[in-house]
Amino acid sequence: MITRLLTIHGRVQGVYYRDSMRRRALQLGVKGWVRNCSDGSVEAIVYGTTDAVAAIIEWAKQGPAAAKVSDVRVKEAEGDFDSFEVLPTP
Repeated sequence: MITRLLTIHGRVQGVYYRDSMRRRALQLGVKGWVRNCSDGSVEAIVYGTTDAVAAIIEWAKQGPAAAKVSDVRVKEAEGDFDSFEVLPTP
């Protein structure tokens, strides 16, 4: 199992990005969380098998239909999660 921190930039707030990511994560068996950031980006921690995490990262590069993703930054992270949650903006 691997954990990655994603920072997604572009038109990603107000387009159901977080809820769409939660639904896709559940389909893939990915755990973790997603939240809006005050700078207009979206941040997520994703935890799962190498293939499942790779799949959610590929999904993150497109997002839901109304989103326009300009960049996805991926960093190694740590953590073990039991579910996938939408968190409030910090």
